[in-house]
Amino acid sequence: MQRRDFLRFTLAGVAGLTLGGCGFRLRGFDQQALDLESLAIAGADDAFSRLAARRLEAAGVAVREAAPSVLNLGTERVEEQRLGVLESGSQERELTLSVPFSVQRRADGAYRLNQQILEVSERFSVSDDNLLVGDELREAATERLRREAVRRLMDRLRALPPT
Repeated sequence: MQRRDFLRFTLAGVAGLTLGGCGFRLRGFDQQALDLESLAIAGADDAFSRLAARRLEAAGVAVREAAPSVLNLGTERVEEQRLGVLESGSQERELTLSVPFSVQRRADGAYRLNQQILEVSERFSVSDDNLLVGDELREAATERLRREAVRRLMDRLRALPPT
């Protein structure tokens, strides 16, 4: 092993120990699996529910109608708010995505998770010079918000005790 390789490995090890010691973790790394074999999804057939179904299947949960528990998803709502008072130039905007959800046992209708609302928000700037880019920024921010809301939904489903 050359001296240069040795220094690289040593620096990588020191950086890993330093970051690990302060509580830093990569998102999605070393997460516990979902304790659900299958889950039904009820609600609107929108982009959020389709993304949630894909993520559940990727996590090893079978999404099927005859599942013992049902994930009730409400319709996603996206609100946009202007944060600045200026009428021209660059404008700061905030998008907020909210989705109500609950988890219900099919056998007796009891709630395993009472209705809750996932809410995530993101800020972005829109310039008057190019309004078409503003629509693209809004769409990209909405997609990021959906991914973050589904990640938070998965975290809440991980907390469910096994059935």
